[in-house]
Amino acid sequence: MTAPLWESASLRAATGGTVPDGVAITGVSIDSRAIGPGDLFVALRDARDGHDFVPDALARGAACAMVDRDIPGSGPLLRVAETLAGLTSLGVAGRARSAARFVAVTGSVGKTSTKEMLAAGLLACGAVHAAVASYNNHWGVPLTLARMPVSAVYGVIEIGMNTRGEIAPLSRLARPHVAVITTIAPAHLGRLGSMETIAQEKADIVAGLEPGGVAVLPAEGPQAGLLRRRAEAAGASVITFGESGDARLLRWEGGADRQSFRVGLDGDEFAVTLGVPGRHMAMNAVAALAAARALGADPSRFAEGLSAFSALAGRGARVAIPVPGGTVLLLDESYNANTTSMRAALAVLAAQKGMRRVAVMGDMLELGDEGVAMHAALAADAADCADLVFTCGPQMAALHDALPAGKRGAHAADSAALAPMVADALRARDAVLVKGSLGSRMAVVVRAIKGLGGQGAAA
Repeated sequence: MTAPLWESASLRAATGGTVPDGVAITGVSIDSRAIGPGDLFVALRDARDGHDFVPDALARGAACAMVDRDIPGSGPLLRVAETLAGLTSLGVAGRARSAARFVAVTGSVGKTSTKEMLAAGLLACGAVHAAVASYNNHWGVPLTLARMPVSAVYGVIEIGMNTRGEIAPLSRLARPHVAVITTIAPAHLGRLGSMETIAQEKADIVAGLEPGGVAVLPAEGPQAGLLRRRAEAAGASVITFGESGDARLLRWEGGADRQSFRVGLDGDEFAVTLGVPGRHMAMNAVAALAAARALGADPSRFAEGLSAFSALAGRGARVAIPVPGGTVLLLDESYNANTTSMRAALAVLAAQKGMRRVAVMGDMLELGDEGVAMHAALAADAADCADLVFTCGPQMAALHDALPAGKRGAHAADSAALAPMVADALRARDAVLVKGSLGSRMAVVVRAIKGLGGQGAAA
């Protein structure tokens, strides 16, 4: 029988709320559709008020619902002053009672993949609790901490941001022993104004480091010096990673669907095999291995555990779609995009040999006044890596116009208009990359491609 995660007394102590005796919680959820038996449903307010879904959550098996107003005729309720604050308090309590070693990850590119690599590798070293998907914001971080099993040996937290001032308070919630900053890129440039401000925001992850904490930082890049200065000013020890630095990528051999390399760290070398392509993924693994050693995990076991890593849907997942005469290989990068991640994804497309390579590219958002020029500047990379390029969105029109005529597939105003054009153009033995910012809704194109042969299978 699963031990309770929270019980009536600990819920009261954590949140200052009221709840009947006898409540035992085995999970925490903010989505009534995903409720499991024994869950605590937290009624947050977003586009819709979660309180409207309390009866449904309880009917689906929730043991209790966290609310800040009366719900007539409902089952057990944990009544708090305000539900987001209540969830945050529960996260604080979950972190406070844990004896686990915590690592937190941020960055413009690669933070979710690095988080997943940490979870996969650390699982070979002990019990792991990690953030789900991209639960990295003002509700995602406390939700992850509230779900933290007392028995976990390692906690892996992802921290993101949309505007200045978001990372520091989330880091203070997580209180990591190790903080990782992946690549700094022009994500949210339109909101933050400069690459230096983006780097300053990412560097705020050191604000929550535990005493004696370690910062794992890029060795290369224009912002490397700024990141190091911020970490050292906060009293952190620094480990750098990259082509140079303390943790180094060595003897890399990449293929169309996997790669192998060695990581040099503290005079030792560790062999790593990843079942995903792309040198950028290898660099994420170098950062993860450095962080694992800083946590006190066995780096050799961690490196072996990395073989279990696989890319997530929307973040590099490979799906074979059956079509007449064979299959189409879908490279699903539809979750997000900036100039750095777009070039990395195009390089993975270029590695798919012996087939026609099709790129489907949606607008990269929040790039500010230079956005149109940044889109057009991708033309050389797109032309080199793809045989045919489809684009959508007002800014991607600049890329479409800059492409050689023979590389142009079609351009459309949005993903809904482009999706049927792409689906009609694909044929057996094509490799198709789909990438764009989340707001460009490139998942619409992914669904249209999958519709050619059902849902497809992992490649």
